[in-house]
Order: sequence, then structure tokens, then C-alpha cells
Amino acid sequence: MAIALILGSSAMLAAQAPRPPGSTRTDLQRHDLSIPGWETIQARVDFAPGANFPAHRHPGEEIIYVLEGILEYQLEGQPPKTLMAGDVLYVPARVIHSARNVGTTQGSELATYVVEKGKPLTEFAE
Repeated sequence: MAIALILGSSAMLAAQAPRPPGSTRTDLQRHDLSIPGWETIQARVDFAPGANFPAHRHPGEEIIYVLEGILEYQLEGQPPKTLMAGDVLYVPARVIHSARNVGTTQGSELATYVVEKGKPLTEFAE
């Protein structure tokens, strides 16, 4: 699948590219791992009611913990998964996925990325 846009360079954590309307990401921490060339990034992602984050992938794993609301995730090749506060989801490296708030209140997740250092954090798919 062709990549339409590359955003979120790990070299530019503070200068994040614009996000789709209705979603915000607040970076909480970033650390090099003991494995050379790898790092972890932890962020809070908030979704307004009805907001979605389009199909994208990461250069490593994403571990999601839903903090509030009702969020639906679509991972390539799998049926949609609807999660609520306290639910978790593992997204394997480079798997195309999307997320949307299917509830009537704000939805929020704690996203932990274990990714290759120096690669763009997010690649949007066509």
C-alpha cells in the first residue's frame, strides 16, 4: 500500500505535525531502550465524539490502554474491535490500523510505542 504522507518524525517530538480534526496527542515521555536503535514513546491521545484517526502504521509496536469513552479500532485483516475504559489492545509493528470515537463523550487512550529510533512515528496510508 502506498504511503500518502509521513508525519511525526521521532527527531521532532516537540514539533508535531497537525493531526486530523477532533484528535490531540500529548506526549508524556520518551526513552531510549537497552536495545540499540529502539526507543519507547508514551502519549495520551484524546478523541472528540465522532472523531477518527485514519489508516496509519508505526515502525514498531503500539500498546493501547483506553482511559475513557468508547473507541473502535480497525486493524488490517481483522474485524473492528470496540473498547471501553480499562480495555487494552496490541497493534503489531507496521500493521495498518485506524481508530474512532463511537461514543457520545470524549474518548482517550494511553498509547505506548516501542519503535525504531529515527524513523517517522506515524505513516498515513492511502
